[in-house]
Amino acid sequence: MTSPNVTNLKLKRKSKLLEVTFDNGDVFNITCEMLRVNSPSAEVQRHGNPILVTHKKAVNIKAIEPVGNYAVKIIFDDGHDTGLFSWKLLHEFGTHQVEIWERYLARLRAEKGSREPLIEMNIKYS
Repeated sequence: MTSPNVTNLKLKRKSKLLEVTFDNGDVFNITCEMLRVNSPSAEVQRHGNPILVTHKKAVNIKAIEPVGNYAVKIIFDDGHDTGLFSWKLLHEFGTHQVEIWERYLARLRAEKGSREPLIEMNIKYS
C-alpha cells in the first residue's frame, strides 16, 4: 500500500503548527515541537538509537524546502536543518501523533528531561 501524497503544507507560525493536507483527504496539524524532537535526521536518529531532544517547546519552523516530489527539508529556528520529512513520515506522524507524543513525554519523564526552552543570558558588564 502506498502512502498518500502531500498536496498542501501551511505553516501556522503563531500557533507553531504545520498543517499537512494529503491527496486522500487527510489533514493533520502537527506541532513544530513534535516534528523537531522526532526529526528523521541522522543527528537525532543515531542509527536506530534516537537521542532525546529536549527544550524545544518554543521551537518554530523558519523555512520549508521541497525535496523532489516525495519530501521536504524543514529548517527550524533553532538551526536544525538536516531532517528530510517524506510524505510517508508526515502521514505517519499525523495518523499516530497521540501515541508518538505520549511516547516522547514518557521518555522525557523517565530521563528527567524538559520541554521548556533554555534561557540564554546575555550579560553585559560595564
